[in-house]
Amino acid sequence: MTDNPIYARFDKAAEAVSDQVIAWRHRIHQNPELSNREVNTAKLITDHLKSLNLDEVRTGFAGYGVVGVLKGGRPGNKVIALRADIDALPVVDECGVSFASKFVDKDYPGGPYPVSHACGHDCHTAMLMGAATVLSEARDDLPGTVLFVFQPAEEGPPVDEKGGAKQMITEGACDDPKPTMAFGIHVIPFPKNYLNYAIGNQGATSTLIKIKIKGQQVHGSTPWQGIDTMPAAGAVLTGIGQIYRQISAFDPISVSIGHVEDVGRFNIIGETTTLWGTIRCLIESDMVDVKKRIETLAMNTAAAYNCTATVEYMQDVPAVHNQKSWVDAVLPTLNRVAGSDKVRQGVGGMAYDDVSEFINKYGGMYVTLGCQDLEFNADDKPVPIKGGRGVAANHNPKFYADDGVLVTGVRLHANVAYDHLADMIVPTGSSS
Repeated sequence: MTDNPIYARFDKAAEAVSDQVIAWRHRIHQNPELSNREVNTAKLITDHLKSLNLDEVRTGFAGYGVVGVLKGGRPGNKVIALRADIDALPVVDECGVSFASKFVDKDYPGGPYPVSHACGHDCHTAMLMGAATVLSEARDDLPGTVLFVFQPAEEGPPVDEKGGAKQMITEGACDDPKPTMAFGIHVIPFPKNYLNYAIGNQGATSTLIKIKIKGQQVHGSTPWQGIDTMPAAGAVLTGIGQIYRQISAFDPISVSIGHVEDVGRFNIIGETTTLWGTIRCLIESDMVDVKKRIETLAMNTAAAYNCTATVEYMQDVPAVHNQKSWVDAVLPTLNRVAGSDKVRQGVGGMAYDDVSEFINKYGGMYVTLGCQDLEFNADDKPVPIKGGRGVAANHNPKFYADDGVLVTGVRLHANVAYDHLADMIVPTGSSS
């Protein structure tokens, strides 16, 4: 049904709203908010959704989550949840654009932190806002219901707070009506407007890890009178770097310690040192084994230095799983929107995303959208374009996204939504 006139309408409407989508993206980028603090971002989204006269706009899920409900004018029993994450990161903004963030959150737990959208969530939010505009204008021709799901705290809430996709689902954000498919997009360092996907686990399962090593505080001039936790912490860090050799080389894992917290001073040997990080496993069954090995390492290493250690795991996130039957069903739509020459199958990566809570519960697919000045070389590998801005990874201070890819994201959301509602995206074995 590539000749269906509604697709041309979507393209025209997406182009018409593209300037507004770019403006939203710039505004959100310049005013980023950390997980569970997305007050103004949620208000911007809510005000826009209300201006579209949707059937319902729900707020307050998992803190600042927003859900817009659009009921189509034609009969249909399908419900699609289009999801975007809205939170930013505690990362300085060095992307070099005129709308770069200068915001520092002085009140966030553990702060102050410079804040930026170094993962592209500003793009995701703006694209879904644009898709809401496009689909609302076509409501009379939609045979089903669209849920516009704007999710806070994808990067993880403060450890003593609840939040994120799982909490939105727990609070009933998608209970009425219940989705028959979920769909999401993430921008990545890949050639602009190219789509990439994996069959099976698109992203890794993840767990936040806290290793607390306890010794005995003492003055720096008399270390023998106390118990120094720093050598134990260093040994644990070194040992963690060897855990990959204890797991099958065919199963990707990553244990990364991103933050070390102590209670000492330049002339005080503190009582505790705490290591914060994440475990990532592309094969979910490896997580139990990796956790056990970290506990063994931490406790026994600490004991070797006359310290003690406790290990806690928090904020478990399941892997994003693109079931083959769903991929096969969605691919014709991806090919139509991006062009079959720009849709590529890749392999799963070690990034995690709690969109998995939606995809794994309701079925659906998650794709990535290239957003940087890259091209494919003779070996079919993405490399920087001469004279371009190069490559900058997500979560890097220099991460950037080209505004020109936003309209592709708007079109993707609109087309996938319509095709599912019209029973053209239905996985093999499912009833239509």
